[in-house]
This record gives sequence, structure tokens and C-alpha cells, in this order.
Amino acid sequence: MGRRILFITTDQQRYDAYGCNGGEVARTPVTDGLAAEGVRFERAYCQNVVCTPARSSMLTGQYPRTHGAIANGVPLPDDAPSVAQVLRDGGYRTALIGKVHFEPIADPSGKWEQNRIPLAGEHGPYRGFEYVEFAGHGPQGASHYANWLREEHPDETGGFLRIFSAAPGGDTGAPGVAHNPVPREHYHTDWVADRTAAWLDTLDDDDDWFCWMSFPDPHHPWDVPASEVGRVDWRKLDLPPGHPGSDERIREILAGRPEHWLAWYDGSVPNVDAAPGDFVPADLTHDQIRELNALVHAKNELLDEAFGRVLAKIEERGWGDDTDVFVTTDHGEFQGELGLLFKGPYHVDALMRLPMVWRPARSAGTAPAVVPEPVSQIDLAPTFCAIAGVPVPDWMEGKPLPLAAGSGRERAIVEWDSQLDTGYRLRTIVQDGWICTVYEPTDREYGMPKADRYADFGMRPPEREITYDGSEGELYNLADDPYQWVNRWDDPSAAEVKAKLVRDLYENLPPEREPRLRPQAMG
Repeated sequence: MGRRILFITTDQQRYDAYGCNGGEVARTPVTDGLAAEGVRFERAYCQNVVCTPARSSMLTGQYPRTHGAIANGVPLPDDAPSVAQVLRDGGYRTALIGKVHFEPIADPSGKWEQNRIPLAGEHGPYRGFEYVEFAGHGPQGASHYANWLREEHPDETGGFLRIFSAAPGGDTGAPGVAHNPVPREHYHTDWVADRTAAWLDTLDDDDDWFCWMSFPDPHHPWDVPASEVGRVDWRKLDLPPGHPGSDERIREILAGRPEHWLAWYDGSVPNVDAAPGDFVPADLTHDQIRELNALVHAKNELLDEAFGRVLAKIEERGWGDDTDVFVTTDHGEFQGELGLLFKGPYHVDALMRLPMVWRPARSAGTAPAVVPEPVSQIDLAPTFCAIAGVPVPDWMEGKPLPLAAGSGRERAIVEWDSQLDTGYRLRTIVQDGWICTVYEPTDREYGMPKADRYADFGMRPPEREITYDGSEGELYNLADDPYQWVNRWDDPSAAEVKAKLVRDLYENLPPEREPRLRPQAMG
């Protein structure tokens, strides 16, 4: 017998979601306990700030430019490598339970395998996982959770919002909010935990296993079960510390960075890649931001409790001392920081920096530690290989995560390419306490035709077109500016630092996959 691996991911969760990372509202004793017992990474970064490329990087151990799923709506190629397959070949039982999103989700005909499987009532195999059971954000779309809810509890489907809804709701009329009457035990968070525990009970005591338990929350919409809304009183919350405090100050800050930031805030150019097309950040009230944050905190508490139930099952089965547990997410969320919500082509810590905790198997005898150096999602797959005692394949571009500080890790690199015809191309390096983002020249070769973009997805067209010539960028000093309010890209005193970071960025970016894959569908 070897070490088992429970890989827990959430969807669109901030670094400060947990108490161990400085969160002061949500009660997260399970994750905090794992951090106290294991390794907590202070500077873990995603490889992209939307789902498909980030999740594909976790599966493959590769940058988006290598595996090819460069944006939502661009599928991970069928022949992409998978750490699950490596572990399966090494004798592990493998499962993925919860949200998947390696392929487009706007797919009612089941063209893509992740959608075909639940539509056909099957459970794998899929990308190296012998067993799969998928969940989305509600009863819409193709997932095993949607099948179950529609079949077993059809009267409970009406309280969920569609994923990119900006419909007003709650106490403040906040966008994408609903007090969902679904019972907590039928909400997708508890369902994913229940189905994971059920799969674990199908295994023999001496099986080695790798289970990716993937929760859809705390991603929008904010339609948490109504029974849980009262966990956090939004009226007692302050604005998040990254909120500048006033509309005037927000506009002043955003005016100091590339044009699409302020254009999204004021509604003249919608964030069509990663937010509801009719959402205008400047319309948010402070109370709406407080209410949204309260609901996210409630979701985070439900997630932490669900983690605990599955860990209790592992202990019950006698695997506790020999199971490595990871907790992380695919990317972050603004959650009111800079007066913004959701995500998109905006490379700041709110979206790039991840919670990441690794509690090594107790039998490994690893001392608790905090790692301050930058690590990345591409480091997860090789870490799983190292735990399983199988060679790390040459095609993985990360390396096993360090177990203590002083690892010598130097950088994290984050990419952005558009799934639509905005054409923004961002390349970011985090190094030596700086965030440096290069805006490559606007490229629409792989985007959808402008005439189709807005009509197809019910989006209002922009009031103007924004393009970049490659001279634009962003540069932030994290020590002096933890919320990245002061863009020093054009600051002469930072020119030498900028030049060094840009040079290091391009020296460490692997070549792009050729040909680049074209967007297939929204989502």
C-alpha cells in the first residue's frame, strides 16, 4: 500500500477565504487545521484566471500555451496528457467528482465528452479517471448533479440562477443573488461530498487511490440555500480592505492602468469574457458588495464543513495516516476589491493568488511549514507523482511542491488569451515581490467574428473598441502596494526592475502550441 491522495478544489475562491490565510469572517476550522498540520503556501498562483485553462494546467502540469486550452470556450485537446492517467497506470484507483470544465459547457448536444457522459448516464472513463460524477452550478446544463436534482427533486430546481445571471436579488438588489429554497442537503456542495464519500466506500481497504473532489462554489451566482443565508449578517460587514472607498477613488486608480479596466467599470466596454454582459461595476452599491461578501463567506463555511465530512470518512476507513490532502482553487474573485466583481483580463492578486494547503500523510513525518516563495498550479501534478512514487513525466512543466521555506523558487507565470474577439493577451510574472504584466499586441485571429459575438450570447455591444499595441503594461510592488492600486509601469524609478522582469518572463515562457486552438463555444 502507498499514500492516497485527496485533491480538493473549489471554484473562484480568494486567497483570504480561510482563517489560516488571514480571513476574519468565514469560520473554516477544517482547512485551518490542515494548514496547521501541514504546509501552507503564501504565494501560490494560477496559470490563468478563468476555469478551463487553469483546471487544464492542474490536470496536465503544463502552461495553457502548451496544453492548448488557452481560454474558456477552447477545449483541452483529446490527446492532452493527464496526471490521473499516470497514476492509474501506476496502480491507483482514480475518480473526479464535482465540477470538471476541461471543455466548453455550452453544449446541449453532448459534442464534448464531459457533457456527453452525464447526458448518456455514464460514469467514465474520462481523461485517466476511471470513475466520474460531475456537478455544475445548478440544474442547468449537462451534469450528474443536474440529472439527479431534476429526477429526484424536480420541485427544487427553480431557486437556482443561471451561471451568468446579473438579476437583482437578496436584501439589496445585488446582481446574481437569490435566496435559494433548495434544502442544504440537496445543494451541490453537500452533494459532491456525499458522492465522494460513496465512491470511497466502493474501494477495498488496501487500494491506493487518487480522488479529485471538485466543488462548484463559491463561484457566482450567489444563490446559497436560504437556510444558510443568516450565517453572516451583511449589515455588520465592512467593505473589503481592497475597496478604495468611493467611486471617485476607484476611477482615479483604474485610470492609471490599461484602458479596458476603467471601460469595464463605467460600462462602456463590457467584460464579455468572464462576467455577465449586462453587469456594470459602477452601479454596485456598498451594501450590495457587503451582501455578496456575506454570501461568499457562507458558501466558504459550507465548503469547509463538507471537507470535514469527507475527511471523517477517510479516517473511518482507516486511511487517515496515509492520505495526503490538498486544498486549493482554480482562480480568484474580485469580490468587491477595486469596486469590481467576477474575473477577467485583470492580473492582480485578487484573481491570480490562490489558497493552497497541503497536509502530507501523517506517516510521512513532514513538519508543519509555511512557504513564502512563489509556486504554481503546474506544480500540483508532479507533486502527485512524487507522492505516488512514479516518475514525473517529461511533459510536465512544473516540479514537486516544496515542503518548507528556502526552496529557491523564483517566479510564477500567469497567462490570458480571449475566448471572444476582445483579443487581449496578457503575460504576467510574479517575482521578487513584484507583479509585472506585459500586454502583447491585440490579436483577434482566434476570436469569434464581431458580428456574431454579442447577438449570440445576448450581450450588449461595446461603445468603443479597445486595442493594445504592445507598449502597455502593469507593474506593482507587493510590499508597498498589497492591493495593487499604483501602476508603476511608466515610473522611471522602476524602469530597471521592469526590464529585468520582462526579460525573465520571456526567458521562462515555453513556446506556444501551434496551431493555437480556436474557441468553440461560450463557457
